[in-house]
Amino acid sequence: MRRRWLVGTVALALLLAACGGDDEGGGGAGGGAEQQYSLTLIQGVKGDQFYVTMQCGAQEAAAAAGATLEVTAPDEFDASLQTPVVNAVVAKKPDAILVAPTDTQAMIPPLTQAKAAGIKLVFVDTTTENGAELAESEIASDNEEGGREAARSLAELTGGKGSVLVINVKPGISTTDARAKGFEEEIKKTPGLKYIGQEYSNDKPETAAAKTTAALAAHPDLVGIFGTNLFSAEGAATGLRSAGAAEKVKIVGFDAGPKQVEDLEQGIVQALIAQKPADIGKAGVEQAIAALKGEPVQKKIGTGFVVVTKENMNDPDVKPFLYKSSC
Repeated sequence: MRRRWLVGTVALALLLAACGGDDEGGGGAGGGAEQQYSLTLIQGVKGDQFYVTMQCGAQEAAAAAGATLEVTAPDEFDASLQTPVVNAVVAKKPDAILVAPTDTQAMIPPLTQAKAAGIKLVFVDTTTENGAELAESEIASDNEEGGREAARSLAELTGGKGSVLVINVKPGISTTDARAKGFEEEIKKTPGLKYIGQEYSNDKPETAAAKTTAALAAHPDLVGIFGTNLFSAEGAATGLRSAGAAEKVKIVGFDAGPKQVEDLEQGIVQALIAQKPADIGKAGVEQAIAALKGEPVQKKIGTGFVVVTKENMNDPDVKPFLYKSSC
C-alpha cells in the first residue's frame, strides 16, 4: 500500500514539474520568433524632399524587416534645433537611430550620449568629424565627385567664359562642404571661368534668391551658378527669374525635388545632380539591423548620383531618382 502511494506521489510530482516548466518558459513556443527592432530616422530638416524620399526607402526596408520606424526632424537645418530632437529620441530608447547630423562638430556631444545609452547609430547623408568612431555605418553620395560633375557641366553649358558662383548652405555640413570643394577643384581646369566664391543660403530659398540677385548686380559677367542643395538651387532659380536673367545665367543644382524638376522642364535650371536618397534610407535600415543582430556591417557605403537634364529626365533609368514630396 505504501509503495503504491509513493509511486503515485512521484508521478504527481513529475507531472507538476512538467507543468511548472511550461509556465516558466511561457514564451518558449514563440522564443524562436525574430525580434522586432525599433528604429528612428532623424532627418536633417523637415519638409525637404531629399529627406522625404530617404524616409520612403527607409520605411520600405523597415517593413520588409519587420521593424518599426519613427521619423522626426528639426524645423530648420540647424544643430541647435536638431540637438533637442536627438535628446528626445534618446529618451525613448529605440534600438537604433538613423541620423543626418546637421553639423560636423556641434552634433558630436548629443550623438555621443546616444551611443553611450546603448543605441546603435547609422549616419545617413551627413556625418560628424568622428563619424567612423560614433556610427556603425556612414551612408552617403560621393559628394566631392558630385561637385566636380557640377563644375564640368557648368563649364560646358557656359562655353567656358565668365564668372561662376557657388550658393552653399552654411559652413560645417559634411556633404555640402564636400560638394563645394569638388566644384572649386574642378572649375580651375577651365581657365576662362572666374570662380567668385561662395554665398550661403542657410537652407532658405528666399536667402538664396537674394544672394543671386546681389551677385548679378556685382558681377555683370556672371554666367553660371552651382546650388549645392535643393533649397539653394531653388532659390537661385527664383532670383534669376525675378531679375530677368534666366536665359543669360546657367544653373546646375544638387538634388532633384519637384520644384527643381519643374525648373528643369522650363529651362531655368540646366542640370541636376540627383542623389539616391531612397537607397540611402534603405541601406541605413539594413545596416542598423545588421549591427543590432551582431552581423557584419559596411562602415562606409557610397550610393552615387545621376546627372539629370531636360533631355533625359523621362528616361526609365533616370526617372526613379527624381525625389518625392510624399511616400
